[in-house]
Amino acid sequence: MSKITRSNRVLLIYTGGTIGMGKNPDTGVLEPLDFNHLVSCLPEFSMLRTGIETYQFTQPIDSSDMSPRFWSQLVRIIAERYDQYDGFVILHGTDTMAYTASALSFMLENLTKPVVLTGSQLPINQLRTDGKENLITSIEIASASHPDGTAMVPEVCIYFSGKLLRGNRSTKTNADGFNAFESFNFPHLAEAGVNIIYHEEYILKPDYSKPMVPHTAIDPNVVVFSLFPGLQEKIIYHVLEAPELRSIVMRSFGSGNAPKAPWLTRILKEASLRGVTIVNISQCLAGSVEMTRYDTGYRLKSTGVISGYDSTVECAVTKLMCLQARFTDNKIVKSYMNKSICGEITI
Repeated sequence: MSKITRSNRVLLIYTGGTIGMGKNPDTGVLEPLDFNHLVSCLPEFSMLRTGIETYQFTQPIDSSDMSPRFWSQLVRIIAERYDQYDGFVILHGTDTMAYTASALSFMLENLTKPVVLTGSQLPINQLRTDGKENLITSIEIASASHPDGTAMVPEVCIYFSGKLLRGNRSTKTNADGFNAFESFNFPHLAEAGVNIIYHEEYILKPDYSKPMVPHTAIDPNVVVFSLFPGLQEKIIYHVLEAPELRSIVMRSFGSGNAPKAPWLTRILKEASLRGVTIVNISQCLAGSVEMTRYDTGYRLKSTGVISGYDSTVECAVTKLMCLQARFTDNKIVKSYMNKSICGEITI
């Protein structure tokens, strides 16, 4: 652990990702470097008014290798040090950042401090890197508080390219551009220009009289499938017949529509009757599922499929994983999927 003494304290957790990578001299491929290398590239740290301590994963990982096991590890790291810091910044690869942010929003119940995920599209030691601004601003946000000492943004967020987004509303939209993330169905929590402008009307208000409750259990028996013209019955049948399967995230057309094929209705109804939770979300980036708008959507509802409203796929998947780990009864899981637990859907 490295430490810089200041007034506020932020824990900087390095999981890996492009921000801390360097080129392998033999292959030219980007590979994770030791965290001390990343810190050495930031003399700006000395100018911050925030005390920064660091925690590094023993072996930095590419975000493509992120898994529920690492989400649980992050929850334990934060929970064990929760009272020691004003906020937390997680350096993470961009490819699965929205999944991690969504998962942590459900695993850190009644969060009263900022947990800000950030990273970069270019390594921090490259001339045109976006990593320095993303990291410095994330630290400022994680340490920002109201006059009464409560956090400005007491929720799990993603900060990238001047925008602070609710974590469970975010999705990666650009593989190459610096403006890599967006939350299409919810406003930005803040914008960072010359000043950081917080939109407090959109920021969650936790119950400060209650403790933060960490959850580390995850049940990953979820499958995601997208509807498309030409979907084959036998393939879907074999996927949905898996005995371990507890839930399905079905990406439907438009506002929640699906083909009228009798075999699809039958298979979905059979799965639902077995206790499988089937959540209907739209393939569209913006908008919400309304299964009573068209007959094709109404047919889905009659099979036991439930609406995912305006959920992102990252949010729907991780919410199911978290709920399944807490409740063995899928009826309870379904009831929670119809509620907004931490601002993840609009009902």
